Amino acid sequence: MNSLLSRAPFALVPIMLIAPAAWAQSGAPDSAYFAAKVYPILEAAQCRACHTHDGVASGTRLHFPEKDSGQNAIQIFGLSLAPLVDRSDAAKSALLNKPTMRIPHTGGERIKPGSDEDKILTEWVKYLASATEESLTTARRRLGDTTTGPKPTQLVRRLTHSQYDNTVRDLLGDFSRPARKFPSEDFVDGFKNQLRMQGMPPLLVENYSATAEKLAQNAFRNGDVNGLIPCKPVSATDIKCRDQFVRTFGMRAFRRPLRDSEFRRYSAAFTAQARATGKFNEGARAVVEAMLQSPKFLFHVEAGPDGRYSDYEIASRLSYLLWDTMPDKALFDAASSGELRTPEQREKLARSMLDNPRAHEALDEFFNEWLRLDKLPNAIKERRRFPEFTPELAASMVEETRKLLQHLVWNNKNFMEALTADYGFLTSDLAALYKVPAPTGQFEMTMFPESSRRAGLLGQGSFLTATSGPAETSATFRGLFVREQLLCQHVPPPPAGVNTTLPDPTESKPRTRTQLLQAHVENPSCASCHRLMDPIGFGLEGFDAIGRYREKESIFISAATDNARAQPKRIDLPLDAKGEIAGIPSSAFTDAKQLGRILAESPVCQECVARQMFRYGYGRLETAADQETVHQLFVRFRDSGFRFQELLIALVRSPEFLRGLDPKDRVTQTIRNDVNSKQPGGR
Repeated sequence: MNSLLSRAPFALVPIMLIAPAAWAQSGAPDSAYFAAKVYPILEAAQCRACHTHDGVASGTRLHFPEKDSGQNAIQIFGLSLAPLVDRSDAAKSALLNKPTMRIPHTGGERIKPGSDEDKILTEWVKYLASATEESLTTARRRLGDTTTGPKPTQLVRRLTHSQYDNTVRDLLGDFSRPARKFPSEDFVDGFKNQLRMQGMPPLLVENYSATAEKLAQNAFRNGDVNGLIPCKPVSATDIKCRDQFVRTFGMRAFRRPLRDSEFRRYSAAFTAQARATGKFNEGARAVVEAMLQSPKFLFHVEAGPDGRYSDYEIASRLSYLLWDTMPDKALFDAASSGELRTPEQREKLARSMLDNPRAHEALDEFFNEWLRLDKLPNAIKERRRFPEFTPELAASMVEETRKLLQHLVWNNKNFMEALTADYGFLTSDLAALYKVPAPTGQFEMTMFPESSRRAGLLGQGSFLTATSGPAETSATFRGLFVREQLLCQHVPPPPAGVNTTLPDPTESKPRTRTQLLQAHVENPSCASCHRLMDPIGFGLEGFDAIGRYREKESIFISAATDNARAQPKRIDLPLDAKGEIAGIPSSAFTDAKQLGRILAESPVCQECVARQMFRYGYGRLETAADQETVHQLFVRFRDSGFRFQELLIALVRSPEFLRGLDPKDRVTQTIRNDVNSKQPGGR
């Protein structure tokens, strides 16, 4: 092998050196031939980077299996490539001609035409072209193809900081939002609630402990002002009232009835503290402090060893999905009555939950994370170039985005209008920035003129500002946002050691940002990724680093002098704001209005909305086994006219909603038992 295979991962070499008997004896390709010879070529060519369910080529029919897949899964994958082969003329097959760039390929040339790798791939294409559909299907079944594979088990999840604050608010009546002082949460796979990164670092455990003590003290500082004690005690050690309090508060704190062992433990803690102080409220305070440190409070969707509380798990999952907080009395009652087990029952309750103001707050949290609205409050812009950019203007940008999304969701509008809306919810400052007539009030719906080049989210200051630097725009960041947030396509990070610094323009050779960034697209080591991002950003260069529309780009050339106060020379250059989305046909555009329309009409973007809600709702990335679930969510979303509330209902009705709640699930039970045994402070 003369090129790619010399760089193949070491683990693949033994497979290639020892040919399986099936094809070694006959010399004819079969599925084992693919696994041993063809698959390593595709891996070495880095085809997987784009051809996965969340890659930039997710819209194609070529999706690689999971990285840790066994030989059978790899062989099944090889046989599944038959639709990419031209049976009448194998030489015309897309599977052969795209990676070799004999026909246009977004990923560029991955396999050199005429190389040994090309010849091996050609043999596989010829085999698929000559095989009958029946023989390929039989071969796949023999290898154990079920088309879906095992689904990941849903495990318990820690409360996010937002959920923690909302839960202590509804549990204790405490509005202090203490989690704002906790260690910041990282964005993983686009969100802050992803299960695989929800650890319990020591600093967070310390915060939980200190906060539990403070919250418990505040709850009873001036007596039982929030009515946590459901009875009137006759003495400090009133057993009847104690038991009623422990069971009632424990039910709400753990989101399920207490087990007998838990009841005895917390009752004993209550009595010990009440006797020591002679005060009933002190016993209650001790119980509150202990329960707030328990994993049963800090984690949700947990259950007892016998699975008796699965109805309460469903209530908890519904509540944290739709309200971002604990269940209320109606949800607890529904769980107690077994009224959450069927899709119809869950839908009925979910629709009533969506009418609650808490649903609006919860969805705002999803939008904040999905669209990274958190970046705006901390955005820094060069004051000399953008004197109008203030913290107040940044806050208005965020609120404009929220108002648009709230308008579409809660008025049951077509949610894809988020990308095409020819109006905005503006303040006078935003209207001045957008150069449209000022509204009479704050955040009023204001129509854009027909000639406006802005529309929807991509024409808003929030997006255009957050994806720019302090002084200049960033075509790369803007393109990356579209790829990852709106198309759900993962762009691989740059190789280690790559110099990403662009040359500074000079007075003798002034160049726009687009002209400077062409180096990314033309450099072979950068092009494979940057051609997927930069051309999208090029089409948005008509908007500067705070979202003002412009027809020329102003560049500043530092004066060649020792005078630190010398003003840089300004040169205005005409813009060539032509963009396209590689992988989407007929996707040329020149402004946010055109780009928004292209994306709103793209099934890839439409399905990405459902995909992002899946990731947030279940706290994990989807796998290949989840693709049918995601597709069904998308179909229901699309068939509803893209009503976002219907997407939430589809999520609640989905069979996936109940996964991991089976008491016979050994993996889930192991995690549950482990969580139950690790209570801070031995509680």
